[in-house]
Amino acid sequence: MTRTAPAPHSDSGIAAPAPEAFVLTGAFWVVCRNTRYLEELSARGLKILLITPEAYREAATAARKDPAHPAALIDDIAYVDGSLDQEGSFTPSFIARARAWRGRYTLVGAYAVGETLVEQTGLLCDALGLPGPGLRATRVCRSKYLQRWYLDEFSPASLVLAPGTREDADLAALRYPVVVKPATRHSSSGVIAVDGPDALRALLREYPDHETILVEQKVSGQEYSVESLVQQGEVVFTSVTRKETTESGDRTFVELAHSVPSADPAGHAELLAANLRMLAALGFRDGIAHAEWRTGDDGRPYLMEVAARTPGDGLLALYHLATGQPMEPEIVRIALGEPAAYPAPARYARQVYLEHEEGALGTVALDWPGVAPQWVGGDGGMWPETVPGAADDPGALRALLVLKEAGARLTPLASSDDRAVTFLIDAPTPAELDELERRVRAAVTVTVDPVVDDER
Repeated sequence: MTRTAPAPHSDSGIAAPAPEAFVLTGAFWVVCRNTRYLEELSARGLKILLITPEAYREAATAARKDPAHPAALIDDIAYVDGSLDQEGSFTPSFIARARAWRGRYTLVGAYAVGETLVEQTGLLCDALGLPGPGLRATRVCRSKYLQRWYLDEFSPASLVLAPGTREDADLAALRYPVVVKPATRHSSSGVIAVDGPDALRALLREYPDHETILVEQKVSGQEYSVESLVQQGEVVFTSVTRKETTESGDRTFVELAHSVPSADPAGHAELLAANLRMLAALGFRDGIAHAEWRTGDDGRPYLMEVAARTPGDGLLALYHLATGQPMEPEIVRIALGEPAAYPAPARYARQVYLEHEEGALGTVALDWPGVAPQWVGGDGGMWPETVPGAADDPGALRALLVLKEAGARLTPLASSDDRAVTFLIDAPTPAELDELERRVRAAVTVTVDPVVDDER
């Protein structure tokens, strides 16, 4: 039940109802790139409120002055202070800003579009009686070591290194290779594999002293994600996405491709069963869960991590291409307590990130009829809307996106933010999708210029 704000008084002295409002949270640019949330809420006549980190204040203020920018749909923005590598640091200012809104609006729903404020959004929903994943789910999903605590059944062997305990840890007792994960970061930041205790000891010195570090046995095997729409504790839609990462050629785990749905749905019964038990263990109530799994050499699904928010990269666009329907309206319905449903995929869609050389990004050329590279790099770059085809349409290249500005320094892929060029494709069969990917790769030319360091 939504708690109603005190009603303000009109000029006539008669109490006027507080306007109904919906709270979105997350990084400002992430919210703007997911324009369907803004459009869906605006079409319902709801006031749109955004809570975002203080670092986006200047950019958000400028964007809202442009009537053509998606940010123009936002009615009010609150800015909060904190740091991703310090647990709970956003909470005090988040609660202070949300409390101020309780006196001005009737808050009817809230949703975390990105990872940054998932836990705090869970606190808001719990306090106001709004649909949400639940306190356990939102807290655990923001902490890699709490996932190992609550979800031990699905986890590889692991060791938690709290601040101040790294030097005393018995690193020789671990079974190598292992993967090192900072507990609260995202986008694969700081996630690195090492082969022995000496290398691990040296790596641990590179992390800030205040960070909690999770060290876990490396699981070799194919990586997947499972996206689940959950309402009142019941899964109303679920699908498996196949992933490819940099793991085969490096120590990092940056994602290079997503395929929706995975081409072998009949072979995922055990994975989907484990995902269902995992959601139950979290007490996941209302929202979308994005869980990343690996199938080990023993055939068992191992949980890498789980998030209680929209999947990143272009996964929502891929679901739109695969099913013919956007997912965002259903997520909004769940957050408002309305019945939700979503169709099974009818096509196969894929997003591919191209690996690159080191240097300065020069030109990006594409030899493809009717499609040109779209430069969306830098703050404020909006991704174009992808329009799905019919189930039996031929395969199609939907977009080639350049995620950085010309001249940007390209470095080895250590996190998702290092990727520079991506494309989205879809086709009626997995074989046609594979062939289409091969053709698109051959049609793209990325020029990387050498970087000359100024030693003067």
